[in-house]
Amino acid sequence: MDRLIEAIEDKQNPSVVGLDPTPALVPAQVMDAYRIEADEYVEEDDDNLAATGAAAAYFEFNRAIIDAVADIVPAVKPQIAMYEALGPAGIDCYTMTCQYARQQGLYVIGDVKRGDIGSTAAAYAKHLTGFDGADVWHEDALTVNPYLGSDGIEPFVEAAGESDRDLFVLVRTSNPSSAQIQELQLADGGRVYEHVADLVEQWGADTIGRFGYSRTGAVVGATHPEEGAALRERMPHTFFLVPGYGAQGGTAASVAGMFDHDGSGAIVNSSRGIIGAWRDDARYDAGLEPETALELVAANARRAAEDMRDQLRVALA
Repeated sequence: MDRLIEAIEDKQNPSVVGLDPTPALVPAQVMDAYRIEADEYVEEDDDNLAATGAAAAYFEFNRAIIDAVADIVPAVKPQIAMYEALGPAGIDCYTMTCQYARQQGLYVIGDVKRGDIGSTAAAYAKHLTGFDGADVWHEDALTVNPYLGSDGIEPFVEAAGESDRDLFVLVRTSNPSSAQIQELQLADGGRVYEHVADLVEQWGADTIGRFGYSRTGAVVGATHPEEGAALRERMPHTFFLVPGYGAQGGTAASVAGMFDHDGSGAIVNSSRGIIGAWRDDARYDAGLEPETALELVAANARRAAEDMRDQLRVALA
């Protein structure tokens, strides 16, 4: 986790921008422009014209945001589901987005939430180690699901060590129904998420870096401030990825307890609050040219990223 912590210290900003494009979050004229371009340049018998156009629009949208925030934030977190929804063209867009973000000096968290065992988990872990010596995914860290236990996590831990990359394991997630499983009481009186937290500390015990945090981090939602603060004490060597800021209700004050006494130990994610900030700009109009609409996207993303950074700085002061 050392590289991420260094990037955070360099920017003095523990926030990450979620790159989760959807047709509703990309200006309509941008979606339309690349759909028309796909119609013109892609073979007529291609059944994926709409997806190809959408993927191109997503990439230009992402690139505008990356360019706008690269000097403000240390990291981005593309959610792969948004890209997989488009099929092969979407996967290309995902890898291109990761590669472009890396080229701009950003740390890339692949939000893939993989979870399986044995050879399947080892294959998923190629997100970190690449294929035949080639870095095909361009990610610095992955999110993973611990439901299958150590069999499902150890291949990722090994791959992270081999490739000098990191993991974030789901522990206490921000969605409302997480309580159905994560808050179940165990025989010893503890909760399921607390047991998972203890496992995460164990899985990372052999990889603690020079800042005191292991390669195996935890996903802890901003919507659970009290549990998050308790987990911070329970998991002294585990770095937190904190989703749920902004659109889901998390605030700078609610996440402050998830940082350590030095103001480190966590990075906070905002997706829609940054990449969709343009929708609240009165200057937006459906008649804008695509390039102008993307300029508006970029300006508003930058403003929202700066505002998030400043709020976190105040909360952690």
